[in-house]
This record gives sequence, structure tokens and C-alpha cells, in this order.
Amino acid sequence: MTTYAPSDDLESDPRIKAVFDDIRATRGTDFINNMWRWLAVDPALLERTWAEVKEVVGKPSAIDPLTKEMIYIAVSVANNCSYCIHSHTAAARAKGMSEEQYGELLAIIGLAGKTNQLATALQVPVDDVFDAGRHRPAAG
Repeated sequence: MTTYAPSDDLESDPRIKAVFDDIRATRGTDFINNMWRWLAVDPALLERTWAEVKEVVGKPSAIDPLTKEMIYIAVSVANNCSYCIHSHTAAARAKGMSEEQYGELLAIIGLAGKTNQLATALQVPVDDVFDAGRHRPAAG
């Protein structure tokens, strides 16, 4: 059940129209998904969020686009965000994620969740060798 229903004339606001036009141009589609339509409840929030998405996941970087989508799926599962699980699974498939990769991703998510919960329940102390603050490279 939604807490907000966007109007049918969102694009009458020039700020919203500018973001939606940029989404269309960047993604090469006329489709504006519900996340963006709902974020338009606050044009400034819409602008900031779209700018951050373009910066963090949209531009080329050391992490390839498919891996970014798979990370997004894992975080969305951890945060129980059904909308993001669906939208980023669709995006990952569009970027070439195979069924084998999806199955492996789900196995990793499940295992990470289990071991995270066990480590939390047992309050396992972090090993010194894993603590970057204790093991800095020697100055050269």
C-alpha cells in the first residue's frame, strides 16, 4: 500500500520534467519507472537522487555495470526492499546476468546473511589481521 500517489501531470513542473527528460536520454527509453515518479513528491529530492544515481552507478568506473546491479540486488535483499529487488534484478538481466549467475548470487546472499547473523549472535571479535587501522602499509 502506497503512502503517496503522484499526479498525472508531474511534468508540468519544469524541474521534474528536466529530470525525467534526462532519465529518458540517459537510459535511451521513454519509460519513467515508479521510483522516480514517487520521488517527484519533492523535486529537490528527485534531482539529488538522480544526480547521485548517475554519479555512483551510471558512470563508468572500476566496477562493471552488471556487478553494480548485483550489489544493488544484494543490498536490496538485506534491506527487504521489494521494489529495488525487482527493478535491479530486471536491470541485471538486461545487462546480461545469466540464470547461473543469479542462482550463485542468491546463494552468496543467503550464506552472507547466515554467517552475518551467526557472527552477530556470537559477537565474534574481529581478527587483528582484518583490522586495516592496525595494519597500515609501511611508509616508503
